[in-house]
Amino acid sequence: MSIDKENLPLHVAITMDGNGRWAQARKLPRTSGHDQGLHTVKRIVKLASNLGIKYLTLYVFSTENWKRAEQEVGFLMNLIHIHLCGELDFYKENGIKLNHIGNIDALPVSIKKDIKEAVDDTKDFTGMTLNLAINYGGRDEILRGIKKIVENKVSSDLITEEYFSKCLDMPESPDVDLLIRTGGEQRLSNYLLWHIPYAEQIYTDTLWPDYSDEEFIKHIEDFQHRNRRFGAEKASKK
Repeated sequence: MSIDKENLPLHVAITMDGNGRWAQARKLPRTSGHDQGLHTVKRIVKLASNLGIKYLTLYVFSTENWKRAEQEVGFLMNLIHIHLCGELDFYKENGIKLNHIGNIDALPVSIKKDIKEAVDDTKDFTGMTLNLAINYGGRDEILRGIKKIVENKVSSDLITEEYFSKCLDMPESPDVDLLIRTGGEQRLSNYLLWHIPYAEQIYTDTLWPDYSDEEFIKHIEDFQHRNRRFGAEKASKK
């Protein structure tokens, strides 16, 4: 491993794409891909925590995913229900603090309860913060932030980027440094639109259930070789 522990991305976000195609390629139901993908989630979360990544955000279920087949949506909700609170020992062992991002009000009552319990049970953990994007859409998040400002009748001269960020779903998390998408597609898919202005982006053809520890480490190494200028000119060589 040639990762520079002094130059880690502070915040990594992942779009975990390809579960359904992984299953279809094996002539299995799409739900089998989601089940297998869950094992990858735990493995990558643990690895990121062990490496010293401070913030990890995972795209679990988007506001557009409700358009999928009812059986698949139901299976995904059940996975969340079973594992969100059921993994408390895993979170405790690794000191992981859970946070939810997304429109919680539009979720089933049981899932809302699970999310609130998991967030409350881990709120004092001091390790990595794991943001779970469940019923999340970037535009929806921005609209909900605007509505908060309107409802609170905030004066326009008080509305700065910093203030607006605090009206969104993860005010304690810094902007994303590294955005990874598995599954071969190269688009944002309404993910973290406010939070990725200067995120380095890496796209891989690997389907999420096949995403390995070695590939994640390689992507961290790739990030460390990027020249991040944040809009400034590249420093001239003397």
